[in-house]
Amino acid sequence: MTEHTPLSLAVVGHTNTGKTSLLRTLLRDSAFGEVANASATTRHVERAAVADGGDTLLYLYDTPGLEDAGGVLDWLETHTSARADGIERLQRFLASPEAEDIFAQEAKVLRQLLHSDAALYVIDAREPVLGKYKDELTVLSWCAKPVMPVFNFTAERDTAAWNDMLARRNLHVTCGFDTVAFDFEGEMRLWQSLATMLPDNNILTRLVQMRRREWQSLDKQAREEIAGFLLDAAAYKQETGEHDDPAPVLHTMQEAVRRLESGFQQRLLHLYRFYHSEAESGGWALKAFRQDPFDSALLKEYGIRTGTGAAAGAAIGLGIDIATLGGSLGLGTAIGSLLGGVLPNMNDISDKLSGRQTLHTDPETLTLLAARALDLLHALQTRGHAAQTPVSPKSGKTPWPPRKLPPELQKARSRPRWSSLNTGAPEASREERSEAAKTLAERLRHQEAV
Repeated sequence: MTEHTPLSLAVVGHTNTGKTSLLRTLLRDSAFGEVANASATTRHVERAAVADGGDTLLYLYDTPGLEDAGGVLDWLETHTSARADGIERLQRFLASPEAEDIFAQEAKVLRQLLHSDAALYVIDAREPVLGKYKDELTVLSWCAKPVMPVFNFTAERDTAAWNDMLARRNLHVTCGFDTVAFDFEGEMRLWQSLATMLPDNNILTRLVQMRRREWQSLDKQAREEIAGFLLDAAAYKQETGEHDDPAPVLHTMQEAVRRLESGFQQRLLHLYRFYHSEAESGGWALKAFRQDPFDSALLKEYGIRTGTGAAAGAAIGLGIDIATLGGSLGLGTAIGSLLGGVLPNMNDISDKLSGRQTLHTDPETLTLLAARALDLLHALQTRGHAAQTPVSPKSGKTPWPPRKLPPELQKARSRPRWSSLNTGAPEASREERSEAAKTLAERLRHQEAV
């Protein structure tokens, strides 16, 4: 049982200005409504709730686009008395046959606003100030409800003319909120600005507090997910005999790490409520994140130098370390000439005695995986849920020098049970590395890019 009446907000505006897009981003729901580059995509009023636990804080109403507010004004001037107040005139209009016919969309918007506490009037900041927008604001003002203009598509747009027109209509509280390039603090300003227009702003204060908790929790979960993924990759190992053909083992390891990264990316998408079907559709795709992590060109784009200490003439981009032991260079030379990127490590005496060699993901590849994971996190944290263009993730920065891996990743190499690729038991391996994941996640939070 709630201790308050939820706030009701109508999202209104001209057709195709981004009302549904705004709702998708505010709701963190890329499946809400229909978004298309066409007029009157939304034909009916749709409601969605924002709750804090089991307590509903507000209802958001997606309304059809206003297309002929000027026609509604003409009807009102002809059929209603100028002496009547705005609500009386609108009630007369809503009871007319025209409200069910030629002005059906406008009628749906006005009915919803009359039953709401306030409205967010969405403006496409790319559009010039036109008479039709002035007519819409006039009609909406007759509902006698607070109306806050919200500018969409604000990138590099001058809204001075809009602000001047809005001020003349006594609309001095406005907010810029781009539904494509998401800004969390921008959303907080939206709610805080709206709160100044309402007599009881306790609900919006609580909403802001809840959103901040959620955002911090999401960031913490995301970084722990990244840390777990990196530890999983670092702990992965394979063994091979000194005189065996190394190519099949190397290709197996590379493919396993590719699948591991792909699974991690999907988990991060779900965490931020961007779903798998969208990632695979033509609407927007993570094409840049699908580039092979063992592609030497990708390593270069992040400024990662590889091949140091490798066999002479070896190519870069193998992504696998081998423990080359004793005086024998047979396996190391073979791998170096085949695929490159072989780095000697003289630590494991048991391998030397058994004639086996242990292979791990190399520091350069682990550093690249970390950089890409952090890039994906940043991309999702700054992406509106209505965005329909490919992500451009490459920062070209790494969180640490490749040869200075964090101690948690160094330790992982001697903890094979930390990797699901070794155990085949993802949950058990996740539990094994949980403490290391927490400390690595905290390190990622404070790590400056180099």
